[in-house]
Amino acid sequence: MMTPIAENKVLKAGTKVHIRAIMPPGHVRAPSYLRGKSGVIERAIAPFPNPEQLAYGLPAKNQMLYRLRFSAAELWGKAAEKPDDVIEAEVYAHWIDELDTVDAT
Repeated sequence: MMTPIAENKVLKAGTKVHIRAIMPPGHVRAPSYLRGKSGVIERAIAPFPNPEQLAYGLPAKNQMLYRLRFSAAELWGKAAEKPDDVIEAEVYAHWIDELDTVDAT
């Protein structure tokens, strides 16, 4: 189960997350190869004005920027040359859903 991040909540390192699989038009800051994929918070960096809004001269709320880790296997499946390699990317909070880690059994 996925939960959107509350506006003032800061996720801790090690938290499992999922990148939203949306394809909005225009200037966006989440690489398409990450959308719909799951990773782990490496660290919270800091809040910054949302660059997706700034690109159009709009007022921009601060959004937390996170450094995330993804396995090559998660991103490219069997096509990954080295499935255990790690890819890091910086993604803003409004693209991230927290994965619930409670065991449903």
